Amino acid sequence: QDNSFEQFIINYCNEKLQQIFIELTLKEEQEEYIREGIEWTHIEYFNNAIICDLIENNQTGILAMLDEECLRPGTVTDDTFLEKLNQVCATHQHFESRMSKCSRFLNDTSLPHSCFRIQHYAGKVMYQVEGFVDKNNDLLYRDLSQAMWKASHSLIKALFPEGNPAKINLKRPPTAGSQFKASVATLMKNLQTKNPNYIRCIKPNDKKAAHVFNDALVCHQIRYLGLLENVRVRRAGYAFRQAYEPCLERYKMLCKQTWPHWRGPARAGVKVLFNELKIPEEEFSFGRSKIFIRNPRTLFKLEDLRKQRLEDLATLIEKIYRGWKCRTRFLLMKKSQIVIASWYRRYA
Repeated sequence: QDNSFEQFIINYCNEKLQQIFIELTLKEEQEEYIREGIEWTHIEYFNNAIICDLIENNQTGILAMLDEECLRPGTVTDDTFLEKLNQVCATHQHFESRMSKCSRFLNDTSLPHSCFRIQHYAGKVMYQVEGFVDKNNDLLYRDLSQAMWKASHSLIKALFPEGNPAKINLKRPPTAGSQFKASVATLMKNLQTKNPNYIRCIKPNDKKAAHVFNDALVCHQIRYLGLLENVRVRRAGYAFRQAYEPCLERYKMLCKQTWPHWRGPARAGVKVLFNELKIPEEEFSFGRSKIFIRNPRTLFKLEDLRKQRLEDLATLIEKIYRGWKCRTRFLLMKKSQIVIASWYRRYA
């Protein structure tokens, strides 16, 4: 019910994770079609970079304004911080406050004077400004760190390395917001170098009960998780894409011209394969380095044909082996019979 500084930085982290989700799914997927030379109509989606900028901008961001209030001399209160936000962020389309001069909030009784509201990607969230300054400026005094470092217990000493007299830093320690912002930036940098797979969990009801499906709750989660945009891009584009070489290697047994070996470019082999299987042209497109398949049912059809073909090949191998084994045994018995007959005739 009451969101303070802790919930604010948690939601900021969620916004950054949503931003990288957009970058690595919606944006990257549409850019891949352009790179591969696939005809594509761009699909619009909401990019939450504007919300991240509202929070983390080095000059006009909320965290920057909060740090400025914590570090400036004079009387500093939560109200002066909110007043500063109203001066800097009043015209921002995702920021709302009763104290701002914007007339559209003057009659909004749901927004108290000591609060501000941010329209996040997942929806609007109201924050109580009380405690923001103190929590952001929650610094451990140097003499306390030095006292803890002098403790005889090794664990306590390890928890306060900044108390080491040899490492005393006279600079003001960074604020909680600055530390969290730096940690989020490190996390984002780390994720950008990886190839993450996303698992989106949908909660069917609030009662943790089986066989209960709350439509409104599920729709809300689908909307704020960004799944609608993802589905729109996927349905307008191609459900499956694969480089030509592994695609030809996997399905080459479905065509006599490509089995067992194809002599030529992999793209030409895939083209011959798809023509042989009479797959409709609207179901696939040839990129510069990949084959793009539009509907999952086409992929399922290829997998079913491959499964059947593997069974046929296994039966063929088994048939040839059994024939060879029976023929070898027959020839051996025939040879033995001739030897026995020749010896019998000699002594008959």
